[in-house]
Amino acid sequence: MAPPVAGLTGVLLVGGASARFGRPKPVAQLWGRTLAEIGWDLLGEACDERIAVGKEKDRLDLPFPVLDDGSKVRAPLAGVVAGLRAAKHDLCVVLPVDCPLVTADALRALARDCADAAVPSLDAPLPGAYRRSALPVLERRLAARELALRDALRELDVRELRVDPALLVNVNTPAELEALQRPAIDARPGGETNRSRSAPVPTSETSTSSSPSTNST
Repeated sequence: MAPPVAGLTGVLLVGGASARFGRPKPVAQLWGRTLAEIGWDLLGEACDERIAVGKEKDRLDLPFPVLDDGSKVRAPLAGVVAGLRAAKHDLCVVLPVDCPLVTADALRALARDCADAAVPSLDAPLPGAYRRSALPVLERRLAARELALRDALRELDVRELRVDPALLVNVNTPAELEALQRPAIDARPGGETNRSRSAPVPTSETSTSSSPSTNST
Protein backbone atom coordinates (compact mmCIF):
# COMPACT_ATOMS: atom_id res chain seq x y z
CA MET A 1 0.00 0.00 0.00
CA ALA A 2 1.36 3.40 -1.01
CA PRO A 3 1.85 5.88 1.85
CA PRO A 4 -0.61 8.79 2.10
CA VAL A 5 0.18 12.12 0.48
CA ALA A 6 -0.39 15.11 2.76
CA GLY A 7 -2.20 18.12 1.34
CA LEU A 8 -3.90 16.42 -1.60
CA THR A 9 -7.15 17.47 -3.29
CA GLY A 10 -9.12 15.02 -5.40
CA VAL A 11 -11.06 16.38 -8.38
CA LEU A 12 -13.81 14.22 -9.87
CA LEU A 13 -14.82 15.18 -13.42
CA VAL A 14 -18.56 14.61 -13.98
CA GLY A 15 -19.28 17.11 -16.77
CA GLY A 16 -18.69 15.04 -19.90
CA ALA A 17 -21.18 14.96 -22.73
CA SER A 18 -21.67 11.14 -22.51
CA ALA A 19 -22.49 11.20 -26.24
CA ARG A 20 -21.48 7.60 -26.95
CA PHE A 21 -23.01 6.34 -23.72
CA GLY A 22 -26.46 7.77 -24.49
CA ARG A 23 -27.24 8.93 -20.95
CA PRO A 24 -25.28 10.69 -18.17
CA LYS A 25 -22.39 8.43 -17.19
CA PRO A 26 -22.09 9.75 -13.61
CA VAL A 27 -25.39 8.13 -12.62
CA ALA A 28 -24.86 4.84 -14.49
CA GLN A 29 -24.78 1.85 -12.11
CA LEU A 30 -21.82 -0.49 -11.62
CA TRP A 31 -21.56 -3.01 -8.77
CA GLY A 32 -24.65 -1.51 -7.15
CA ARG A 33 -23.33 2.05 -7.08
CA THR A 34 -23.18 4.90 -9.55
CA LEU A 35 -19.92 5.64 -11.34
CA ALA A 36 -19.91 9.00 -9.55
CA GLU A 37 -20.20 7.34 -6.14
CA ILE A 38 -17.36 4.95 -6.96
CA GLY A 39 -15.09 7.82 -7.97
CA TRP A 40 -16.13 10.02 -5.03
CA ASP A 41 -15.44 7.25 -2.51
CA LEU A 42 -12.06 6.56 -4.10
CA LEU A 43 -11.04 10.22 -3.78
CA GLY A 44 -12.16 10.15 -0.15
CA GLU A 45 -9.77 7.25 0.39
CA ALA A 46 -6.82 8.90 -1.35
CA CYS A 47 -7.24 12.60 -0.55
CA ASP A 48 -8.02 14.92 2.34
CA GLU A 49 -10.20 17.19 0.17
CA ARG A 50 -12.42 16.28 -2.76
CA ILE A 51 -14.32 18.34 -5.31
CA ALA A 52 -16.70 17.22 -8.04
CA VAL A 53 -16.63 19.46 -11.11
CA GLY A 54 -19.19 19.51 -13.91
CA LYS A 55 -22.11 21.48 -15.29
CA GLU A 56 -24.73 22.80 -12.88
CA LYS A 57 -27.29 22.74 -15.68
CA ASP A 58 -27.01 18.94 -15.88
CA ARG A 59 -28.76 18.70 -12.48
CA LEU A 60 -27.30 15.29 -11.78
CA ASP A 61 -28.90 13.39 -8.92
CA LEU A 62 -25.75 12.87 -6.85
CA PRO A 63 -25.22 12.63 -3.07
CA PHE A 64 -22.57 15.37 -3.12
CA PRO A 65 -22.36 18.91 -4.55
CA VAL A 66 -21.04 19.61 -8.03
CA LEU A 67 -19.00 22.74 -8.72
CA ASP A 68 -19.88 24.32 -12.07
CA ASP A 69 -16.74 24.61 -14.19
CA GLY A 70 -17.78 28.06 -15.42
CA SER A 71 -17.05 27.22 -19.05
CA LYS A 72 -19.28 27.09 -22.10
CA VAL A 73 -17.40 24.09 -23.47
CA ARG A 74 -17.48 20.47 -22.37
CA ALA A 75 -13.88 19.35 -22.10
CA PRO A 76 -11.76 17.76 -19.38
CA LEU A 77 -9.47 20.80 -19.60
CA ALA A 78 -12.28 22.99 -18.24
CA GLY A 79 -12.78 20.66 -15.29
CA VAL A 80 -9.06 20.51 -14.49
CA VAL A 81 -8.82 24.32 -14.52
CA ALA A 82 -11.90 24.72 -12.31
CA GLY A 83 -10.66 22.08 -9.88
CA LEU A 84 -7.19 23.62 -9.54
CA ARG A 85 -8.73 27.05 -8.97
CA ALA A 86 -11.11 25.77 -6.27
CA ALA A 87 -8.74 23.40 -4.45
CA LYS A 88 -7.38 24.41 -1.07
CA HIS A 89 -4.18 22.47 -1.78
CA ASP A 90 -1.50 23.13 -4.39
CA LEU A 91 -1.55 19.50 -5.55
CA CYS A 92 -4.56 17.75 -7.08
CA VAL A 93 -5.30 14.35 -8.52
CA VAL A 94 -7.92 14.47 -11.27
CA LEU A 95 -10.16 11.47 -11.91
CA PRO A 96 -12.67 11.14 -14.77
CA VAL A 97 -15.94 9.65 -13.61
CA ASP A 98 -15.73 6.91 -16.24
CA CYS A 99 -12.54 5.29 -14.87
CA PRO A 100 -13.93 3.04 -12.12
CA LEU A 101 -10.94 0.68 -11.78
CA VAL A 102 -8.35 3.23 -10.68
CA THR A 103 -7.00 2.65 -7.16
CA ALA A 104 -6.09 5.01 -4.35
CA ASP A 105 -2.51 3.73 -4.50
CA ALA A 106 -2.26 4.65 -8.19
CA LEU A 107 -3.52 8.18 -7.48
CA ARG A 108 -1.09 8.61 -4.58
CA ALA A 109 1.80 7.42 -6.75
CA LEU A 110 0.94 10.01 -9.40
CA ALA A 111 0.72 12.72 -6.74
CA ARG A 112 4.11 11.83 -5.26
CA ASP A 113 5.80 12.07 -8.67
CA CYS A 114 4.08 15.29 -9.76
CA ALA A 115 6.12 18.21 -11.13
CA ASP A 116 3.66 20.50 -12.94
CA ALA A 117 1.87 17.28 -13.77
CA ALA A 118 2.23 13.50 -13.57
CA VAL A 119 0.35 11.24 -15.96
CA PRO A 120 0.32 7.59 -17.08
CA SER A 121 1.55 8.78 -20.49
CA LEU A 122 1.62 11.96 -22.55
CA ASP A 123 -1.18 10.47 -24.64
CA ALA A 124 -3.21 9.60 -21.54
CA PRO A 125 -3.38 12.74 -19.38
CA LEU A 126 -6.18 11.43 -17.14
CA PRO A 127 -6.28 10.28 -14.47
CA GLY A 128 -3.38 12.47 -13.50
CA ALA A 129 -1.85 14.73 -10.88
CA TYR A 130 -1.62 18.48 -11.48
CA ARG A 131 -0.20 21.40 -9.52
CA ARG A 132 -1.32 25.02 -9.54
CA SER A 133 1.91 25.80 -11.38
CA ALA A 134 0.18 24.31 -14.44
CA LEU A 135 -2.70 26.79 -14.28
CA PRO A 136 -1.26 29.62 -16.44
CA VAL A 137 -0.75 27.25 -19.38
CA LEU A 138 -4.07 25.48 -18.89
CA GLU A 139 -6.04 28.72 -18.48
CA ARG A 140 -4.48 30.25 -21.59
CA ARG A 141 -5.29 27.21 -23.68
CA LEU A 142 -8.86 27.05 -22.34
CA ALA A 143 -9.40 30.72 -23.19
CA ALA A 144 -8.08 30.08 -26.71
CA ARG A 145 -10.34 27.00 -27.08
CA GLU A 146 -7.26 24.80 -27.45
CA LEU A 147 -8.95 22.05 -25.50
CA ALA A 148 -6.73 18.98 -25.94
CA LEU A 149 -5.21 18.35 -22.52
CA ARG A 150 -2.50 16.14 -24.02
CA ASP A 151 -1.31 19.09 -26.12
CA ALA A 152 -1.07 21.31 -23.04
CA LEU A 153 1.30 18.80 -21.44
CA ARG A 154 3.96 19.73 -24.01
CA GLU A 155 4.28 23.12 -22.32
CA LEU A 156 4.59 21.73 -18.79
CA ASP A 157 7.16 19.90 -16.70
CA VAL A 158 5.55 16.46 -16.74
CA ARG A 159 6.47 13.13 -15.16
CA GLU A 160 5.27 9.98 -16.85
CA LEU A 161 4.50 7.18 -14.41
CA ARG A 162 3.71 3.69 -15.59
CA VAL A 163 0.30 2.61 -14.33
CA ASP A 164 -1.13 -0.86 -14.89
CA PRO A 165 -3.26 -0.44 -18.06
CA ALA A 166 -5.97 -2.59 -16.47
CA LEU A 167 -6.60 0.21 -13.98
CA LEU A 168 -7.08 2.81 -16.71
CA VAL A 169 -10.01 1.17 -18.49
CA ASN A 170 -12.73 3.74 -19.10
CA VAL A 171 -16.41 3.33 -19.85
CA ASN A 172 -17.58 4.95 -23.08
CA THR A 173 -20.56 2.77 -24.01
CA PRO A 174 -23.21 0.69 -22.22
CA ALA A 175 -21.54 -2.44 -23.64
CA GLU A 176 -18.25 -1.50 -21.96
CA LEU A 177 -20.08 -0.98 -18.68
CA GLU A 178 -21.70 -4.40 -19.00
CA ALA A 179 -18.31 -5.98 -19.75
CA LEU A 180 -17.00 -4.64 -16.43
CA GLN A 181 -20.09 -5.79 -14.56
CA ARG A 182 -20.04 -9.36 -15.87
CA PRO A 183 -16.68 -10.54 -14.46
CA ALA A 184 -17.56 -9.08 -11.07
CA ILE A 185 -20.76 -11.15 -10.98
CA ASP A 186 -19.26 -14.33 -12.43
CA ALA A 187 -16.25 -14.34 -10.10
CA ARG A 188 -18.17 -14.06 -6.81
CA PRO A 189 -20.22 -16.86 -5.20
CA GLY A 190 -23.91 -16.03 -5.14
CA GLY A 191 -23.49 -13.20 -7.62
CA GLU A 192 -21.92 -10.76 -5.16
CA THR A 193 -20.55 -7.69 -6.87
CA ASN A 194 -17.88 -6.57 -4.41
CA ARG A 195 -14.43 -6.15 -5.94
CA SER A 196 -10.87 -6.09 -4.71
CA ARG A 197 -8.59 -3.06 -4.85
CA SER A 198 -5.46 -5.22 -4.77
CA ALA A 199 -4.37 -4.32 -8.31
CA PRO A 200 -0.66 -3.65 -9.00
CA VAL A 201 0.63 -0.30 -7.85
CA PRO A 202 2.98 1.90 -9.88
CA THR A 203 6.29 2.79 -8.28
CA SER A 204 8.66 5.71 -8.65
CA GLU A 205 11.19 3.44 -10.39
CA THR A 206 8.87 3.31 -13.39
CA SER A 207 8.60 7.06 -13.84
CA THR A 208 10.19 9.19 -16.52
CA SER A 209 10.44 12.93 -16.99
CA SER A 210 9.28 14.98 -19.93
CA SER A 211 10.60 18.52 -20.18
CA PRO A 212 8.43 21.27 -21.67
CA SER A 213 8.49 21.21 -25.45
CA THR A 214 6.78 23.09 -28.24
CA ASN A 215 7.19 20.29 -30.82
CA SER A 216 3.97 19.06 -32.40
CA THR A 217 3.08 15.47 -33.15
